Amino acid sequence: MASTDHGVTSTTRAHIEARTLRQDRWWLQPLTTFVVFSSFVVYATVRAFMGRDYYASPYLSPFYSPCLGDCVEGASDFGQPFGWFPLSAALIILVFPLGFRMTCYYYRKSYYRAFWLSPPACGVAEPHQAYSGETRFPLVLQNVHRWFWYAAVLVGLVLTYDVLLAFRPMPAEYAVGDGETSGVHMGLGTLLMIANVAFIWLYTLSCHSCRHIVGGRLRHFSKHPVRYRLWTWVSRLNESHGRWAWYSLFSVALVDLYVLLLATGTIQDLRFF
Repeated sequence: MASTDHGVTSTTRAHIEARTLRQDRWWLQPLTTFVVFSSFVVYATVRAFMGRDYYASPYLSPFYSPCLGDCVEGASDFGQPFGWFPLSAALIILVFPLGFRMTCYYYRKSYYRAFWLSPPACGVAEPHQAYSGETRFPLVLQNVHRWFWYAAVLVGLVLTYDVLLAFRPMPAEYAVGDGETSGVHMGLGTLLMIANVAFIWLYTLSCHSCRHIVGGRLRHFSKHPVRYRLWTWVSRLNESHGRWAWYSLFSVALVDLYVLLLATGTIQDLRFF
């Protein structure tokens, strides 16, 4: 006979047959999370393995930045040290931002509830009879989140550099009209990349690990006024960490989709000057 000393079926808990006594649509939030997050995973996976249509000068898809593999001309601003890599260049870099998001404290709550039903909502019994937390494989790997945060900062710096490059004049083959354009380029793609990098930084800097890095392990804040100011600022950002997580997820996909449509000739960049 299976043990009943775990979770809501424990002998020390009240015996209630119903899965939950909640009368609201508690299932709506985990279902929405499941659909949206699954859609992003499918889209990102397809785009990562495509290995093409990720660059439309001067725009580079964030899925392929920095482009370190065998990339199309103009897409590699840091060289191609992994030019020998036989698969898509996106697979070289995506492991870092993906690892940062998958181990994120907010995303853990989201996919624990939406995918593993552990539990699906507050006051709703989970189907699992045992709970080991994040002390065993594979969930123990969540503890590397802080190291992925350092990698996410580097990725954020590279994406910021991409925004600066998005102001470059377009080459003749991409320009509307004859010859190479002059002056500063500003198009709809530039604005989308600016918004994306802003959300990326808000998400990265509002991270719980960032909050601990700037203000953790201190006995007296009064002796560290600079770190205290940083800690209070990050703490305010941290209150909306979940919001920045979703906004940055949507903005990354939107910029990639825009670059895809430009690269395939489906649309033309709306240029302001």
